[in-house]
Amino acid sequence: MKLFKALACATAFAAVAFSSVAQAAGYPERSITMIVPFSAGGPTDTVARLVAESMSKDLGQQIIIENVGGAGGTLGAGRVAKADADGYTLLLHHIGMATSATLYRKLPYDTLKDFEYVGLVTDVPMTIVTRKDMAAKDLKGLIEFAKANKDKVTVANAGIGAASHLCGMMFMSAIQTPLVTVPYKGTGPAMTDLLGGQVDIMCDQTTNTTKQIQGGTIKAYAVTSPKRLDVLKDVPTAVEAGLAGFEVGIWHGVYTPKGTPAAVNERLSKALKVALKDPNVAARFAELGTVPSSDAEATPAALKAKLESEIARWQPVIKAAGQYAD
Repeated sequence: MKLFKALACATAFAAVAFSSVAQAAGYPERSITMIVPFSAGGPTDTVARLVAESMSKDLGQQIIIENVGGAGGTLGAGRVAKADADGYTLLLHHIGMATSATLYRKLPYDTLKDFEYVGLVTDVPMTIVTRKDMAAKDLKGLIEFAKANKDKVTVANAGIGAASHLCGMMFMSAIQTPLVTVPYKGTGPAMTDLLGGQVDIMCDQTTNTTKQIQGGTIKAYAVTSPKRLDVLKDVPTAVEAGLAGFEVGIWHGVYTPKGTPAAVNERLSKALKVALKDPNVAARFAELGTVPSSDAEATPAALKAKLESEIARWQPVIKAAGQYAD
């Protein structure tokens, strides 16, 4: 009887394994949808479209971008969590995938249990920027101004859970001064008001601020990367400018629904690696102040490890700020 059960289990396991391999062998047979949980035209959408176009060539099928914005990226992530686990629905999300686990005390999905992993895409630096007529000459002066006018100085962000919201929280925590936060429904409206001088400060991704900095329509005080960026050589790092330990990047990763065959995820990871070596992708990333992830990072294991470590990193920051989205 024990032998019979063992043989039955082995047969069932083999059948599942064969089914997974067989499914991956012909994959993909039709177009794939990549959900971006933020509005079109934003920094995460820009990254997604560049990568999706190149991945499509390697896969032989088109990857169609679908923007499902709202609730700090959780609506789009929830859509993918409930999708069929067949490799035809992907999620490209940023650091918010990790922070939402704490920002939202009630999520319609389990961040660590309801997804599979494809790989890391890029880690985008942030910039501390202001309206162009800000009088402060450097970051030290900006911090002094903010502290002296904390009840008046406004910090814009693209909404709870957005990269700009997270960076803004870290900035206020680092200078130990709460400022007036102004949330918007997306990066576009927030940047529009910064350009118009209606708000004072914003901390956002280079993919959204580089062109504005270069054009002189906003003023840059620091980048949050470990070293200066080639695309913004005159802008010091936050550490150089006197804000010790202030390093933060907005990393992006690709996910699939829980239960997606490992062989399918590996095929997607392979296509992702090819895309990240595409000269056009690398060149466009460089223009935006970032670089593609390495082969070692563009893997399911690397993304899983990153997500777990980032949840642990941001949990105390968010709890200390006491800012929740629900």
